[in-house]
Amino acid sequence: MVVHLKKVKKMVNKSKCIGKVKGVDVCSLTMSQQKTLKRHSVHHTKKHIVAMVKAMNNGESFSQSHKTAMKKTGK
Repeated sequence: MVVHLKKVKKMVNKSKCIGKVKGVDVCSLTMSQQKTLKRHSVHHTKKHIVAMVKAMNNGESFSQSHKTAMKKTGK
């Protein structure tokens, strides 16, 4: 049986990622951050979520990135 590497890679990535939150790819975050952001996104705009993901990828915590996003984009 031959398994293509692309198919295996896709299966591995899907198990570690919830997908997109308000159209924003969050796979670069930890699973905990992804789940928290999913719950958090109900109250905020896509612009806010983009700002938070960018900040968390730069090493800020969830609450720090939220404060940064609130200053930049608001709700």
